[in-house]
Amino acid sequence: MRTIRITVEYDGTRYHGWQRQPNGVTIQEVLEKAAGTIVNSRVKVVGSGRTDAGVHALNQVAHFRTESALPAYNLLNGINSRMPADIVVRDLVDADEQFHARYDAKSKIYLYYIYNELVRSPLFDRYSWHVPRRLDIDRMNKAAEYLKGMHDFSSFCAAGGDVIDHVRIVSGISLRQRARGLISISMEADGFLRYMVRNVVGTLVDAGSGKIEPHDVRDILAAQNRTLAGITAPPRGLFLKEVKY
Repeated sequence: MRTIRITVEYDGTRYHGWQRQPNGVTIQEVLEKAAGTIVNSRVKVVGSGRTDAGVHALNQVAHFRTESALPAYNLLNGINSRMPADIVVRDLVDADEQFHARYDAKSKIYLYYIYNELVRSPLFDRYSWHVPRRLDIDRMNKAAEYLKGMHDFSSFCAAGGDVIDHVRIVSGISLRQRARGLISISMEADGFLRYMVRNVVGTLVDAGSGKIEPHDVRDILAAQNRTLAGITAPPRGLFLKEVKY
């Protein structure tokens, strides 16, 4: 039995997230069907984590196990021949037999894009959140500093769910002003709660627009109360950039 590690890039716009769903097409489902066809057996593709509906990935890591003797190059080309235009396997290699895409991951980096201009852009609309009011990057970066380190992120976690431990370590978070009004937010942590990045982005936008002060983020964290944080930013601006092992 071989363990195959794959790196996947996808536009999540048309999909109901990563994980198989009873009432919607998902990334995992598409990959399992394609890989299963190529190796001529049922395949279970395990990702490093779940991305929600509408969220994209530059380098999602996953694995599957197979008894197929096809060389990695043939597997890669075969699976990609079955992929729709908005999903591609960028890399495929034989991994250690015990490799697990989810449990072996040490940290992940997410990117979020905001389009900060008065008038929306049809070119960027699919991959960014249009915020027409002017944002102050310095205020947003000051607010982001309070999120670094080990904290209970209950205030930035979606309500419900079965995750009990909301403590995560954020090793890095930064904002950059890019061309054409684009603002990028990069966030690295040892793990992410559901909607955590999108709730953080909504709160940073509040800081950047003057709705809250940067130091208010410290109090929002301490309160462990989701109602005190900002709105949930839309999924279209979010990308899984990298998974570190």
